Amino acid sequence: MDYISVKARIQSMCAETLLKDIENCRKEMVELAAKTSLSNQRVVDISSKLDHLLNKYYHLSSKKTFLY
Repeated sequence: MDYISVKARIQSMCAETLLKDIENCRKEMVELAAKTSLSNQRVVDISSKLDHLLNKYYHLSSKKTFLY
C-alpha cells in the first residue's frame, strides 16, 4: 500500500470505526500482556499502534488536519 492510499484511508476513517479499532487494539494488548509480559516486543508494538490510533482519534475529534 503506498503512502497516498494510506493517507486517504486514514483521512476517510470515521470516528466510530476508529473507536472500534482502538478498543480491539487495547483488548489485544491487554490479553497478550496477561499471557506474556508488558515488556514483550509484541505488546510494545501493539502499544505503539494503540498510541497511533489514539492520536488519530484526537486529531479527528478536534477537527485538526491529519499530518500523517
